[in-house]
Amino acid sequence: MPAARESLLDAAGRALAQRPWSTVRMVDVAAAAGVSRQTLYNEFGSKDGLARALMRREADGYLAGVDRALAAHAGPRDRLAALAEWTATAARGNALVRAMLTGSWTERLPEPARSGLPSTSTVPAQRRADGPLPAPGDFLRMVRDRSVAVLAAPGTPASDTARLAFACEVALRLGLSCVAAPADEGGTAALVHHALHRDFESQGLSFGSRRARGVRPDPNERP
Repeated sequence: MPAARESLLDAAGRALAQRPWSTVRMVDVAAAAGVSRQTLYNEFGSKDGLARALMRREADGYLAGVDRALAAHAGPRDRLAALAEWTATAARGNALVRAMLTGSWTERLPEPARSGLPSTSTVPAQRRADGPLPAPGDFLRMVRDRSVAVLAAPGTPASDTARLAFACEVALRLGLSCVAAPADEGGTAALVHHALHRDFESQGLSFGSRRARGVRPDPNERP
């Protein structure tokens, strides 16, 4: 992404954190980014285009964090705990991420695009931004499917894959629940560890690792 575009999105994000989007002026965003107002319009086309690009960037940033959380740990349960922790942290710290994941759009935020727009922009990044954002349910399913793709070993039985998908969704929804009501001691990760241990390990599910390879799970092994 060109430096000017990134600077403009940074400036727009800071402005949104300080005041309602309806009061944010394009001229102020351009000045804060240190570029001309014409550059801003060349990149985004309009204030609505700027809003769509900002929402798309925040969505992409959240998804990149999902990938980092899943890659940062070895055990499936640790990975899902990290996923839930990241989801809670991202949603608490970013009003746009919170709205995209929950559907709770406030008057302070820009109006979300309900459908894709025929884009006339010559800027590739803006043409992508002009497309529709996923609805909250679609967003959660997207993250769930990304998680399953990382966690399920080749040859995992379909029944185990389905349980793993459910485990991923449980972790995500627990993470989101901790946005409104923060978890007690141990935080979101401890809550997810407990929930997955109780609901899934008791069924002998090994999340597509030893069991998928035809090896009997070791009851003393932490997945």
